[in-house]
Amino acid sequence: MAVAQNIRCSHCGAPVEFKPGELVATCKYCGFTTVIETGAPFKFEHSLLLNKYNLAQADELIKRWMRSGFMKPSDLARKSKVLEKNLVYLPFWVVSVEAKTSYKGVFERISPPIVKDGKIQKAYNWLVLAREAAGFPTREYDVPLHGKIPYDFRKIEGFAKVLNSEIDREEALELTKQQIEAHHRYLLKQDVDKIIEIYTEINVEHAVYLHAPVWFVKYEYKGKTYQLILDGAAGISLKGDIPSSKF
Repeated sequence: MAVAQNIRCSHCGAPVEFKPGELVATCKYCGFTTVIETGAPFKFEHSLLLNKYNLAQADELIKRWMRSGFMKPSDLARKSKVLEKNLVYLPFWVVSVEAKTSYKGVFERISPPIVKDGKIQKAYNWLVLAREAAGFPTREYDVPLHGKIPYDFRKIEGFAKVLNSEIDREEALELTKQQIEAHHRYLLKQDVDKIIEIYTEINVEHAVYLHAPVWFVKYEYKGKTYQLILDGAAGISLKGDIPSSKF
């Protein structure tokens, strides 16, 4: 199906801005969410996590991260310079699932090897970044879902950037299943060395389309540039480049 080049919000009539590859867009004038391919209203839950830090408070978060941890240079906070700090509301699909894996394998760390079987059964709020991008630490991001509210464009700062989804619900569900299956294969390596049989059953309970605030920071230290990613809802670091420190 061809992607529409121009659509208007079915709620307020304003033009809906989107870029090639985006599948779900949100009107910046009224906050109504639209499926780009059809122009139809988005029928699933759309939630928002609130950013708790203004520009000045974000600076303090950055300095606090620089001062913490023994692996960082002792003068990092004092001698570094923040070159950029951008607040971006990233789109995610949060898929609530029950996953059960039954397996049989060979445990070879003893002699003679033995055949073992077992089950892994877990509940997840599995997070899928709704952008075709690599490098974001999705697995390290413990989304504070208890703080989510219905999407409200009036709660988003004027200087922030809001990205639209490039992944629809069905693709998010398929990625969730693939990633959980791979995760369970990783987990059962603790129990068996060679897999003979494996079967994973995944029951999807709920899926939420969520925009979450993330600060992307670029800073300079002794002539080199580094990156830092901060969770705007919880104020913690998700990923940060650390300059080498000489002891």
